[in-house]
Amino acid sequence: MSVAAYSAGAKLSVPKHGKLYWSLADTLVVAKRQILHTLREPEQLAGLTIMPILFIALFRYVFGGAIHVTGMNYANYLLPGIFAQNAIFSALDSAPGFANDLQKGVIDRFRSLPMTPWAFIAGRTVADLLRNIFLTLVMIGIGLVVGFRPQGNPARWVLAGVVMLGISFTVSWLGAALGLWLRNPEAANTFGMAFAFPLSFASSVMVPTSTMPSWLQGFVRHQPITLAANSVRALFLNQPVGADLWQALAWFVGILAVFMFITVRLYRRLGTH
Repeated sequence: MSVAAYSAGAKLSVPKHGKLYWSLADTLVVAKRQILHTLREPEQLAGLTIMPILFIALFRYVFGGAIHVTGMNYANYLLPGIFAQNAIFSALDSAPGFANDLQKGVIDRFRSLPMTPWAFIAGRTVADLLRNIFLTLVMIGIGLVVGFRPQGNPARWVLAGVVMLGISFTVSWLGAALGLWLRNPEAANTFGMAFAFPLSFASSVMVPTSTMPSWLQGFVRHQPITLAANSVRALFLNQPVGADLWQALAWFVGILAVFMFITVRLYRRLGTH
């Protein structure tokens, strides 16, 4: 019996359903728990919005006058890159979140319940995805205030949003693996930032890759954050997407497959330590 079936059965007879049904029900129970936890601590959302707002203010108003992008104003170049970057940074918050749940015994309590083994991980990442939808909308709203003007049709904007959320969901699993492996919130946060910051700044998020040294350009043009930023930018600004979108998707599908496997393995091994 799943934890969702157990909860439902406390007051009424539980109808018979298949294993997939109760697996999804368990996932939703965990997701609901995490969403309620976030709503009760709104400072978490506030903290996650501060960094991208600082990046927007710094590069839009301090460095923006010194950075020139051919064919468009800098706000239109910068903001889609910041959106993609924020999708990655906010998703990495899963790392200290999982480590914190592990330290406080939350994961042990869920593991003791009759539930699908991977439902806790899936529910946590689904909740993070819903939180990141809210953060993405906030960032787009701030972008409009500081001069970002999307072009093209709404279908391309929606596709850009789907790309950002797909990236966020992928990186959440990477963060989950980090949190379960390191088991320490501070260490998990440090490792996550050590991964994200170099890739974020050595990318096309803030400046065109053509302005970088020739020996660095080959790496920068093909790393996943650049491909994601280029794809989101092209979709929002009604430009040809080219191969960037498919290469970005290939990167993130590969990352998702690897870290889903690693995360589930780490979760199953928790009881052996």
